[in-house]
Amino acid sequence: MDISIVIRTFNEGKWLGSVLEAVGAQELHGLAMEVVLVDSGSSDETLSIAERHGCRIVHIAKENFTFGRSLNMGCAAAEGRALVFISGHCIPNDPLWLVNLVAPLGTNNIVYSYGRQQGHAVTRYSEEQLFRKYYPDTSQIPQEGFFCNNANAALLKDQWIAHPFDEDLTGLEDMELAKRLVNAGFNIAYIADAPVVHIHEESWHKVRVRYEREAIALQAIMPELHVHFTDFLRYFLSGVMLDWGQAIADRSFHRVFGEILSFRLMQYWGTYVGANEHRRLSRQRKEEYFYPR
Repeated sequence: MDISIVIRTFNEGKWLGSVLEAVGAQELHGLAMEVVLVDSGSSDETLSIAERHGCRIVHIAKENFTFGRSLNMGCAAAEGRALVFISGHCIPNDPLWLVNLVAPLGTNNIVYSYGRQQGHAVTRYSEEQLFRKYYPDTSQIPQEGFFCNNANAALLKDQWIAHPFDEDLTGLEDMELAKRLVNAGFNIAYIADAPVVHIHEESWHKVRVRYEREAIALQAIMPELHVHFTDFLRYFLSGVMLDWGQAIADRSFHRVFGEILSFRLMQYWGTYVGANEHRRLSRQRKEEYFYPR
């Protein structure tokens, strides 16, 4: 097997069919592919959709779920030389997405790659600006630093065997692994021509919790980083003003000015709270981070 696509799911029925249809439409250029789905207790039609598309399904109990543990289970079940990670709400929008994403692996000491993410019609305006910032239209092969995102990424399996994902982090398991790989002398690549449409449909509470748990994880990855209340105010005001300026240029200010305020407030307040969260997470709090309501 050449490629194993590993997808983590929990009630992804709304978009999973579109994801798997786009995966099935890929031009493989002779490569053999399988899809391994790691499900953590879906109660919607996620599993029936996966079965219809021929996915191999691995189950993880909800109480045992962490982002890293679920990926490790999927990687252990996978048979491919290259492991490809994609979210159940990320739809490949290029027939060469897969071959482009895995192409750099094994060249120039590259062992981990990630592709472009773009917004959808339901994407909030400020998140679209974040996609543009972190996923530009020019590839970096290899890139500087260890930024990476498993919503659309690929990793050599032999490197996963040597460097499995951290199972205790509340998020950013991709960046933590990328940092270890870079420290070990390997390279990361960003592939602009391996794009997906990343669809977030979250309440404001879920947006805040997402950034809070990622900030907690970032403290473990980069303990030298500190976010103070003055930083929160500065980041929030700067983010809002920059987004408002872009929205004026896009002639969409009246439609999104309030949404921009809400998103940037949840983003940076969650970041501030998470960065200053030093106590051990309780079981109940972990449940909120991993399964935000």
